Amino acid sequence: MLTNSHTPTVDAVPSKSLPATDAQTRVSQFMKQLQDEISQALAEIDGAGKFHEDSWERPEGGGGRSRVLRDGAIFEQAGVNFSEVWGSHLPASILAQRPEAAGHGFYATGTSLVLHPRNPYVPTVHLNYRYFEAGPVWWFGGGADLTPYYPFAEDATHFHKTLKQACDQHHPEYYPVFKRWCDEYFYLKHRGETRGIGGLFLDYQDGQGNLYRGPNPNGEAAIYSNQVGAPEQRNWEDLFAFVQGCGRAFLPAYVPIVQRRHEIEYGDRERNFQLYRRGRYVEFNLVYDRGTIFGLQTNGRTESILMSLPPLVRWEYGYQPEPNTPEAELYETFLKPQDWLNFKSPEC
Repeated sequence: MLTNSHTPTVDAVPSKSLPATDAQTRVSQFMKQLQDEISQALAEIDGAGKFHEDSWERPEGGGGRSRVLRDGAIFEQAGVNFSEVWGSHLPASILAQRPEAAGHGFYATGTSLVLHPRNPYVPTVHLNYRYFEAGPVWWFGGGADLTPYYPFAEDATHFHKTLKQACDQHHPEYYPVFKRWCDEYFYLKHRGETRGIGGLFLDYQDGQGNLYRGPNPNGEAAIYSNQVGAPEQRNWEDLFAFVQGCGRAFLPAYVPIVQRRHEIEYGDRERNFQLYRRGRYVEFNLVYDRGTIFGLQTNGRTESILMSLPPLVRWEYGYQPEPNTPEAELYETFLKPQDWLNFKSPEC
C-alpha cells in the first residue's frame, strides 16, 4: 500500500491540470498490465525461453518485479521491468530539470524493457514509460527506440510508422516533436552517432506549455516545438491515454521485424559486429541514460537497473567498417537522423 508520505499537495496547481484522484493506482495497474502483455507475447514468440521473475522491495518505499528471459531461441536476453517507488525527496537528476519539485515527497512508477536478440539481423529494442508525482507537479515520460545492427530501411519505416499512428490518435504534433527529441536524446556525443534509428522520446509532459521540455534549446526538437507553439492545454486523462496508446503500440511495431529477420543465416563476421555494436549500448546506458541514473540515485535494485546491459559484448580499438558493406551503410546512413517515414535508400 502507498503511504501518505508521498500524497501530492495540489493547491499550487490550476484545477484543470490536476491528476485524477486515483492516478497512482490507475497508472500502476496499467504499467503492470503492460509488463504482463509484453512479457507473455515475447515468451510465445521465442518459443524456448521463459521469463524468470524476481519481486523486490525498496527499503525507502516501494518495489517492483523484474522479469528476465535468458538463452532463448530468439532472445539472448530479454528484460521487462515494472517498478513503483516513493520517498521523501527526489534525486538531483530530476531536480535539475524540475526544481519546483524540491522539498516534496515523490511517487514514480513505470515499465521498461530492453531486448537483446541472438541473431544480428534482429535489432535490439528499448521501451520505457513512466509517471511521476512530486508535490504540486506531475508528469509522464518515456518512449521507445530501435537499435539495428544491420540496415533494413523497411524495418525502420515500419517501426516509425507504427509509433506515429499511435501518436496521431492523440495529437498531430506529438510524433514530429518526440521523434526529433528521441534523435537528440539517444545520441552518443563522444562517438558523434545516434544509438540507432530512434523512435519516440518524451519527458515532463504535464499538458502545459510547449511539447519539448528538454535541456537543448537550440536543437531540432526545440526549434520545431517552438514553431508549433504550445498546444491547447491537455489534462491528465489526455496524457494517460496517450501513454497507454504508445505502450500498446510496441508489440505491433517490433514483433513483425523479429518475425522477418530471426531466421536469416549469419556467421562469425555478423556476430562479431553485433557484439562490437552492443558496446555502444553499454556506453550510452552507463554514461547518459536518465533511467539508469535515476534508479541508482534512488537506491533502486541494481540488478534490475542494469538488466539493460547485454550478456555478451566486445570492444575493438579504432574499428572502421569496410567500404561498400552493410556495416558501412549502418554508419553512413542509419546512425544519423533520418525521415524514416519517407526514406528512400540511395540506390533507389
